[in-house]
Amino acid sequence: MRTRPLKVALLGCGVVGSEVARIMTTHADDLAARIGAPVELAGVAVRRPSKVREGIDPELITTDATALVKRGDIDVVVEVIGGVEPARTLITTAFEHGASVVSANKALLAQDGAALHAVAEEHGRDLYYEAAVAGAIPLIRPLRESLAGDKVNRVLGIVNGTTNFILDKMGSSGAGYSEALDEATALGYAEADPTADVEGFDAAAKAAILAGIAFHTRVRLDDVYREGMTEVTAADFASAKRMGCTIKLLAICERAADGGSVTARVHPAMIPLSHPLASVRGAYNAVFVESEAAGQLMFYGPGAGGSPTASAVLGDLVAVCRNRLNDATGPGDSAYTQLPVSSMGEVVTRYHISLDVADKPGVLAQVATVFAEHGVSIDTVRQQGRPDTDGEASLVVVTHRAPDAALNGTVEALRKLDTVRGVASIMRVEGE
Repeated sequence: MRTRPLKVALLGCGVVGSEVARIMTTHADDLAARIGAPVELAGVAVRRPSKVREGIDPELITTDATALVKRGDIDVVVEVIGGVEPARTLITTAFEHGASVVSANKALLAQDGAALHAVAEEHGRDLYYEAAVAGAIPLIRPLRESLAGDKVNRVLGIVNGTTNFILDKMGSSGAGYSEALDEATALGYAEADPTADVEGFDAAAKAAILAGIAFHTRVRLDDVYREGMTEVTAADFASAKRMGCTIKLLAICERAADGGSVTARVHPAMIPLSHPLASVRGAYNAVFVESEAAGQLMFYGPGAGGSPTASAVLGDLVAVCRNRLNDATGPGDSAYTQLPVSSMGEVVTRYHISLDVADKPGVLAQVATVFAEHGVSIDTVRQQGRPDTDGEASLVVVTHRAPDAALNGTVEALRKLDTVRGVASIMRVEGE
């Protein structure tokens, strides 16, 4: 074993960063044995230096992150500060001064992953980011390495624990969205401002990263179609239950049937209770991967939190340190396919559409005609009178698979019918 330690700079010492520092200290001997050399925490960049950080030598604390990554004797920079700037500049500077980088920064990687990989390659350094997607779940490395000889056709997953907790609570207890969100906040699953989670921004960033790796092409955050889950209601869950389904906020990355393009999207969807993702409860994450040779694979576990995320960071740290000892680098960016990213309108999917209609003869025929005119085939129809209203009924239509643009056009035409009083809900159906 080499006795000279590999030096690590830590950018950020919040929930995840402090746990990374703790594990590096308490498991120092094990990490050294696994790597082949000791690892030394050489500096910790923070915004508030006066805060007490148990187990971290105060002499290591600095507010000058730029000076820390420019030192020249740093082997690996661990970036857990999040956001686009100053993280992007600090990571680039680290590469330029000889350090490899381990990051958990999904937003930055979804936006500028290709540029960061290019700088890393230029300087012969590693960029690893297992912790950026699905916390402790080993997912990026299996896609990037274990399935490197296979062809991945689809990645379907629950990649945000907050939204899964909320939807699980709504489905299991009948709670409304606001009530379930309040409980998620009280338990620490939801931030004071949950927008990034409930509006799908967090999941969209992860979808961009997963699609890029799975399909060996460039997929940026702007390429990902996104819908939040704030409009999901108890009535939607009741409809899903009648279909033998539940509702999840899904990240879906697909290769087109002809192999000529890919899509990436995030939105609420009904999935059959028989699908493995339907049983993912609470704040857990799970990702379902479909490939040609390996078939169907499912990765499951805690997708957030200090300890789970730190576990993924430390796994990357060990891999990068081993590469440093061997004067080598691991897999870099792979975008050789250069496949275009199709718009959401081209995605072929199914719809569950709930309409409030006039309770009189001929309504179903009018609705069916609109679907036919737009080339959308109907799978099932359920119409039920509403005794709580005067002359109204509920009409639920589930379609066969059709281009999303055709389905949207159908809904717009339905809204113009005199006999349609309103569109109560629209939701895609996946997992079949």
